[in-house]
Amino acid sequence: MLSEVLLVSAPGKVILHGEHAVVHGKVALAVALNLRTFLWLQPHSNGKVGLNLPIIGIKRAWDVAKLQMLDTSFLKQGDVTALTPEQVEKLKEVAGFPKDCADHEHLAVLSFLYLYLSICQSQRALPSLDIAVWSELPTGASLGSSATYSVCLAAALLTMCKEIPNPLKDGEAASRWTEEKLELINKWAFQGGRVIHGNPSGVDNAVSTWGRALQYQQGKISSLKRPPALKILLINTRVPHSTKALVAGVRSRLLKFPEIMVPLLTSIDAISLECEWVLGEMAVAPAPEHYLMLEELIDMNQNHLNALGVGHASLNQLCQVTMAHGLHSKLTGTGGRGCGITLLRPDLEQPEVEAMKQVLTSCGFDCWETSIGAPGVSIHMAVSLDALVWQALDGL
Repeated sequence: MLSEVLLVSAPGKVILHGEHAVVHGKVALAVALNLRTFLWLQPHSNGKVGLNLPIIGIKRAWDVAKLQMLDTSFLKQGDVTALTPEQVEKLKEVAGFPKDCADHEHLAVLSFLYLYLSICQSQRALPSLDIAVWSELPTGASLGSSATYSVCLAAALLTMCKEIPNPLKDGEAASRWTEEKLELINKWAFQGGRVIHGNPSGVDNAVSTWGRALQYQQGKISSLKRPPALKILLINTRVPHSTKALVAGVRSRLLKFPEIMVPLLTSIDAISLECEWVLGEMAVAPAPEHYLMLEELIDMNQNHLNALGVGHASLNQLCQVTMAHGLHSKLTGTGGRGCGITLLRPDLEQPEVEAMKQVLTSCGFDCWETSIGAPGVSIHMAVSLDALVWQALDGL
């Protein structure tokens, strides 16, 4: 087992095109967001395993010896499979949780215990360690924060237990694992995500693992080759929404108006495919007209999403503010409030961006100037981190 500190990060995600249409078999484009979750793993010999998740107010510790004595035979060694409901209840007993707990905070702890106990079974004895997690991503905003947590946990624990090698070489600021090792990280992360979400699609953990951009259709996930990194403004309206209700609403409208809704879904599919083609062209030789095409596709998709019934007054306000500055926006994710993205062209002057951010902030929205097409799960040298990230982790 490795004795050194491990520092791992993974990116969040946004849906560029294909929201809701993907539920009905159409293509969705998901891209890695350059806002990341960071995990610090410190092995030690104090006989404890600790978990610190300050963003959701969780700090827990367990006696390794007591964990070792518990019956965890229901977690088969090296078995990357989903837990049954009965096994989840047994895991709650291990965690010391009541049977009826189902809140996000408890589930995050269960996901950690599942990955820790399952991956570390290959060791002679369960390792003593501390894990602290800090994120640039807001929680509950459909940006894949839970997936980044599972991906970071899987990568760090697999590396610590030497199930996968540490790819970081002397003198390197950051490094990534080979394709084969990323596959293993993704498999474990998906199962960790299932503890939290029950039956996720696998898109979020795949984007967080491989980064860049992915196409998703009917359960099949494939990477886009060399997509360009695009600057965006990410805006969180901070208005809560219900994914389940919105998906049900689209389905209801589809049954009520099939001759209208089916062509809309087909058109959204065509927008996703056209965007994929444009991104491919930009990877070879980017040109100003590509940005104009991306902006047109954004406008068309946003109008379609409103027609599907997943728009909201706050998202319309967001689009109006950015359009007044000559920029183009759309909702990303579930809609019905939530988050939106605005494409920032390379020729845009920074004072214009700042002025727009001020207006959006005055509307009660949160804004991040960032990029999409970020690299996937990575391992870092601590000294290579941004000062803000280092201060946050050092404070834990």
